[in-house]
Amino acid sequence: MRWIKRLTDRREPWLDVLIALAFTTVAILVGRDPEGTGWRPQDGLGIAVSCLVNAPLALRRRAPLTVFLVSGAAWVLFITLGYWPVVNSMGPFLGLYTVASLRPLRPALVCTAAVGAIWVYAGWRIGQATPAVFAQAIVFPAVGCRVGIAAQISARRADRLAELAEQLRREQQHRMRRAVAEEQRRIARELHDMVAHHMSVINVQSGLASYVFDSEPETARAALRTITETSKEGLGELRRMLTLLRGGPDGGADEPSGALAETVAGGAPYAPMPGLSGLGEMAERVRAAGVPVELRTEGTPRPLAPGVELCAYRVVQEALTNVIKHARPARATVVVAYRPRELTVTVTDDGRRGERPLPANVPPSSGHGLIGMSERARLYGGTVDIGPRPGGGFRVCLTLPTAAPATGR
Repeated sequence: MRWIKRLTDRREPWLDVLIALAFTTVAILVGRDPEGTGWRPQDGLGIAVSCLVNAPLALRRRAPLTVFLVSGAAWVLFITLGYWPVVNSMGPFLGLYTVASLRPLRPALVCTAAVGAIWVYAGWRIGQATPAVFAQAIVFPAVGCRVGIAAQISARRADRLAELAEQLRREQQHRMRRAVAEEQRRIARELHDMVAHHMSVINVQSGLASYVFDSEPETARAALRTITETSKEGLGELRRMLTLLRGGPDGGADEPSGALAETVAGGAPYAPMPGLSGLGEMAERVRAAGVPVELRTEGTPRPLAPGVELCAYRVVQEALTNVIKHARPARATVVVAYRPRELTVTVTDDGRRGERPLPANVPPSSGHGLIGMSERARLYGGTVDIGPRPGGGFRVCLTLPTAAPATGR
């Protein structure tokens, strides 16, 4: 059955060859004894003409019009010689069906009229030009033509469906590639925010420790302790992110699902995604890096979506990292304002620079942090306003839409 299906699907020429052989064999066997029909029994000449009627069917898909003309002309000759027309009628009818299924409507109608005329001619040859003969000459070719046209329409629909299926497959692949690219960009932003902040603090503290190592040992020890704590926290966040990338917990990194109960490959638990509750610890690290930070909250704090809190946390982290890199020891202020339908986070610095220079091991900014802030805010439907302040310093203002707070008791 698989072999037959493969022949049919691929439209192998062997299938048409088998059809031509079968039609020729049936025509020869049936035409031997047309007793009671008034027609001439088949002899050698009749067998040769029968072969001429049916043999071209082997090429019917390649040249349907030519095959129909040859088969039809041979059928007319077969009738003219006095042989029974029904014997070889299937060959021209199959040729008519092939023309109707593969060629435009006009050639199909012409071939339909030709088959009907031949049928009437066969009735006239035997003297049976009755209304029944005329009805057969109209109905049979019309049915064959209509079936062929229906097959052509069905084939076109199948081709169209196959084309649409292929287009859908390409679109799905495109969406998958786009989703992967967006996920890669999100991960790149996450890594940039996390690594840039922690490494900036570590670099500043290491430079400070080296600067005061001999003159102020206690300050150097405090800087080293800050380096230890910051590097430990950074490694923890990096381990958690790698665990998420390996498919540990369900859900995305911005909005984890069941992340608290998951563990890393080595069995060590990792902390949840940072949120607004972690701003205090961040402010302490930044103060240890030499930037005084004031953290204020306006409005009534309420639970927010994890992705919104993470977005706000990362924007504050990037803004304070820029203060450490470019404005230390300027004074920074972080204001978290809970509005009825939005969250506003503002980070400002006064732009004052002290006498102590920025350590040489602090890497220069690549400029990607500001772009990452804007992309992250756009991801959650928010906006970010970044620019210098009129009185000096710099200002970053993030606005994120949130759900309205619940009312009642």
